[in-house]
This record gives sequence, structure tokens and C-alpha cells, in this order.
Amino acid sequence: MGEGQRQPNKMENQVAQALFNSTPQMAKTRILLVDDHDVVRKGLTFLLKRITQTEVVGEATDGHQAVELAEKLAPAVVLMDIAMPVLNGIDAAARILKRHPETAIILLSMYADEDYVFRGLNAGVKGYLLKESVERDLPLALEAVSEHRHFFSSAISEVLLADYMRQLKPKNVHDSYDLLSEREKEVLQLLAEGKTNKDVAGLLGLSPQTVESHRANLMQKLGLRSTAAIILYAVRKRIIS
Repeated sequence: MGEGQRQPNKMENQVAQALFNSTPQMAKTRILLVDDHDVVRKGLTFLLKRITQTEVVGEATDGHQAVELAEKLAPAVVLMDIAMPVLNGIDAAARILKRHPETAIILLSMYADEDYVFRGLNAGVKGYLLKESVERDLPLALEAVSEHRHFFSSAISEVLLADYMRQLKPKNVHDSYDLLSEREKEVLQLLAEGKTNKDVAGLLGLSPQTVESHRANLMQKLGLRSTAAIILYAVRKRIIS
């Protein structure tokens, strides 16, 4: 301490400490890793260490362990392989979400399989990543699910779009998206982003009954029968990522 400088007194130290303690700290996103291959879990852990505000709180090697640890640890996000012994990732996701619907589950796979994607969405998962692009996509997926949005690797979106176009071609029909009113298009996007009827009503200044009417109309026009089908349609049309 140089001449002319003084030590902070006890009161000043207490005030400084109180200010430090009152500063809001960013909570880390608690993540459960589920994969039956040790090398994959180690790789994901390495990637997550490079992403700020994340914390791996547990690891599981099969679907049953995943369900048990999700119940015990209450993670915000579950990164889970699909093909696993004992209980596969999609069925494990359904069990986890039945008890904890607020959990964001992101499926991992080696394959861009539309059937897997559709089954996962029906189970309630928020994302589907290919392992070959997980290094690039994982930060984007975590950001999306933190905002209650869905995320798919770009290759998945391409597969869904190509399959959709194949379905249209033999029917000799054009895309019916333009049949929707502007309001129905707004409702479609919000539903595809994971919003409930009540959420959509609040955002658009409508009654829940009016939202349900728009939902029914747009599903009839587009030939859709479920929320999962709405999400897939929105991905195919690039309305959501």
C-alpha cells in the first residue's frame, strides 16, 4: 500500500461483500448425458466444457438408467442416444417427459431417419442431432431449447423436405401453405415452436377458443393430424429450424 492510500474500513468491506453476493449469477444448464459408448460420453463432455454455463450432472449407459437419473437429478437437458440396450432413447424420453414435461430432450443418432424424428417428436423431444455434426450443432441446439424452440441438424431438415416433396409429386398437387390466412400462418409457427394454445392466445391477443379454431382450420387445410405433424411440416417448409 503506497503512501497516501488507506485500507478500506470494516464497513466498506462489508458493503463490498454484500454487493458482490447480491450480483445475479448466471445459472448453469444442468445436463444429463445418455449413451452406451464411453468414448461418445467423453467426447460430449469435452464439447460441453467449451460451452459456457453448462454442467454435466450425470451419465447413463441405457434408457432405464436415464429414466432413473432424470428423476433423481432433475436435469434441464438430456442428451440421449437413440439406439441403446435395455431401453431405447425414444421410449426413455417418453417416460422422462411423462413425469417431467419441462425437461428438454435432445436425441443423438448416426442416421437421418424420418421415422426416428417423427417418433421422437410424438414423444415430446425438442431436438434431433446427427453425431457427425454434433460439434457444430450442439451449441445451437442448447440455445434453441433454452428458448423453448426445436432444433434439428441441417441434414435432418433436408431429409424431411425431400420426403415431403416426394409425397406431393405423385399426387400432382401444389403446396397448400398459401391457402392459410396470415393469422393461421402466425398460429402455425408459434405452435411449431412449442407454444401451447394459451401461450399463442397471449402472444397474439386472442382467446384460447379462437386459437383452437385457427389450429383446427390450418390442420384441415394442410392435412395434419397432430402437433408432431405440425412441427414436421414447419421444419420441411423451413418455417422453423
